Amino acid sequence: MTEIQSVQNQTIRRLKALKEKKAREEEGEMLVEGEKMMLEAAQAGLSPSDTLIETEQAARYAALAARMEALGARVYAVPRRVLEAVCDTKTPQGACAAFALPCLFDAAHAPARLVVLDGVQDPGNVGTIWRTADAAGLTGLLLSRACADPFSPKVQRAAMGSGFRVPAGLADDLPGTLRALRGAGHVVIASSLQGAPFYEGAPHVEKFALVIGNEARGVSEEVMSLADVRLRLPMRGGAESLNAAVAAGIMMYELMRGR
Repeated sequence: MTEIQSVQNQTIRRLKALKEKKAREEEGEMLVEGEKMMLEAAQAGLSPSDTLIETEQAARYAALAARMEALGARVYAVPRRVLEAVCDTKTPQGACAAFALPCLFDAAHAPARLVVLDGVQDPGNVGTIWRTADAAGLTGLLLSRACADPFSPKVQRAAMGSGFRVPAGLADDLPGTLRALRGAGHVVIASSLQGAPFYEGAPHVEKFALVIGNEARGVSEEVMSLADVRLRLPMRGGAESLNAAVAAGIMMYELMRGR
């Protein structure tokens, strides 16, 4: 295991840059932090490259280092201060690695049961919806370009490994993509405060695209106009709306009920 001491080292600077979207797109890689997430990424078939192990915890992470090397990664021992400079978390767990970005699906090969995010910008919401989609049994996450970057560290931490298991797609033209999905047999379901009561109108179909809108503005007008079904969750108390991730979770589980 090669040692690196300086934050100015070329490898360290490259890994540190992966916290930014531009660098992730240019390198085709993202930074994965912590042993559990690294092992989940590897299990999902993603390829690691440069891997950092905290020098003081080298013995603890010996098996992890061996696994990364077996997958073709270069493994480096670094002091705590270097790991902290690279990682997005304030208290890194002791290991991180660059992994190849997962492959994105396109509309022509979209999974059958989709949750679609129309401008959801909070990374925690995006990651939580991704994780809940995985738990509920949905098979894909489709995001408009106005959403938080799905491969940012904050999104992936909130997704807790589901970002490696449930495939994602990015739509440059979300309305056009939804038209293509409808043509392929998907029923487009939009969350709307003006929609029909959810528990009375939720369809049980094999192929659907559940659209969740922006935290402040909801689903955009053009996207809403393409919805086959518009539904609202009941608000029996004083709250006017639900957090996007909470609303998405309730709807996803109900749409999957009985499957």
